Amino acid sequence: MEGIGSVLAEKFARLLPHLDERRRRLVLGAEARALGYGGVRLVARAAGVSEETVSRGVAELTGAPGPSDRVRREGGGRRRLCEKHPGLVPALLALVEPDQRGDPESPLLWTTKSTRKLAGELTAQGFRVGADTVAALLKEEGFSLQGTSRTTEGARHPDRDAQFHYINGQVREFTGAGEPVISVDAKKKEVLGDYAVIGREWHRSGEPVRARAHDYPEKNAQKAVPYGIYDLSADTGWVSVGCDGDTSAFAVATLRRWWDGEGRHRYPHATRLLITADAGGSNGYRVKAWKKELADFALETGLAVTVCHFPPDTSKWNKIEHRLFSRISTNWRGRPLTSHEVVVNTIGAVTTSTGLTVHAELDPGRYPTGVTVSDDVMERLPFTPHDWHGTWNYTLRPEPLAPPVPPPPRDTSFGRFPPGDKTPAWLRHPSLTGLEPAAFDDLVIRYRAYLAEHPPILLPGKRPDGGPGAGGRRLSAADQLVVHLLKNRWSMAQAPLAEATGLSKNRIGATLRETTPVLAALGQTFPTGPLTVTTARQLAAIAGHDLRLE
Repeated sequence: MEGIGSVLAEKFARLLPHLDERRRRLVLGAEARALGYGGVRLVARAAGVSEETVSRGVAELTGAPGPSDRVRREGGGRRRLCEKHPGLVPALLALVEPDQRGDPESPLLWTTKSTRKLAGELTAQGFRVGADTVAALLKEEGFSLQGTSRTTEGARHPDRDAQFHYINGQVREFTGAGEPVISVDAKKKEVLGDYAVIGREWHRSGEPVRARAHDYPEKNAQKAVPYGIYDLSADTGWVSVGCDGDTSAFAVATLRRWWDGEGRHRYPHATRLLITADAGGSNGYRVKAWKKELADFALETGLAVTVCHFPPDTSKWNKIEHRLFSRISTNWRGRPLTSHEVVVNTIGAVTTSTGLTVHAELDPGRYPTGVTVSDDVMERLPFTPHDWHGTWNYTLRPEPLAPPVPPPPRDTSFGRFPPGDKTPAWLRHPSLTGLEPAAFDDLVIRYRAYLAEHPPILLPGKRPDGGPGAGGRRLSAADQLVVHLLKNRWSMAQAPLAEATGLSKNRIGATLRETTPVLAALGQTFPTGPLTVTTARQLAAIAGHDLRLE
């Protein structure tokens, strides 16, 4: 039997490591059955296992065949940690999602939630668990490693989708008529120098492109300002690499270069041009200089330029972003942009399998910022807003600016009368002024005419409108005459007169100083009233007016 045991030991040493638990039991049970009485003990010693394991193998061979894919019986093996500790998974979720399911004071709320840190925190809470187990539990709960997703676009304009449909309709209409349609935008400015660029390229092992350890730009470092034009119909790009600012003048200068270099040759019979652009930047719908420069371009080329802006916060839908700019970024990945020449050559080498070609050139011109366009010029532009969102969609006609509107004749009358009256209408009652309505109106006309013919002689620093800050307190000619008539006809003090007219005592005094010499020059006299009026209520009683109704 000793010889049989040594043979079995060598056999088992070579065979059993290649079998799972169930197959090992079956092999051991088959050998024990073949040996007969005492075989279980002999096989157990030769294999180095317990006799119970061999007996179970014998029993499995003699019993009903079990499922071939199960190694252990149901319920066998160690219990899972989440079964032994029911609070493990809730504790883990409280760490991963403290804002939704757990304590907002979680110690890992503001730290990296790696499986190692999660396992350490769970162990500190009394759950002995490793990083691999944490990873497995998270996967079972539907978690996975993910980065941020650029999907949040801020507040959605209620007409966003409708604007997209409008742009698509304009593009179809222009392309169907054979008119050019382009997408324009400025790409991110790039600092020139041996700065690191995101991305990787193939190089010999251990020989990467050397770049600066830090990306802080040097003082007065040069920058490249790419502004692109993408022709939707021709699938071609045109990029001007500027050396100065990203301004509206630079944007339209690029448009002018594209039209002179490619556009007018590709579309010799074009009468219109459609531009799709973002809502902001140098070509934004609120930028006055953009519209002024486009008006000049339209006049030079004879094209009616239509612009359709994408709604705010939807710039990624602009064709140029994913048809041109994304290809440029891919082409210069991992390559420091050391000079304008490198930028131009790298952009000009962009191609795609679908046929995209790009022309790039350097624009050394200067385009200073801070250039403003007056409201007068904006009103004279040949500008036609569309019926649908005229601020986003408009056309600039190929016409010169409208002639400037001459300013209205300057009112040289003393006080520069404003439109409208400030005093209550009941103060002009004939019983108070001593004049019938027709006579009062005639006096107003003569008063204004005299002041127009005799403008005051102003001292240096003085103004004809009552001085700085008097704009809202200036009185009409009728108001001035009412104040004068009530003061002189009824011998009223300034306090009750101010209460009746709603004017300040200072304003009343200034008005009397203005009216007295003019009425004296006109030779105008007024009958004196039969009494002295001391209150506004007394004045109202003479006119038959009830102050309580005001």
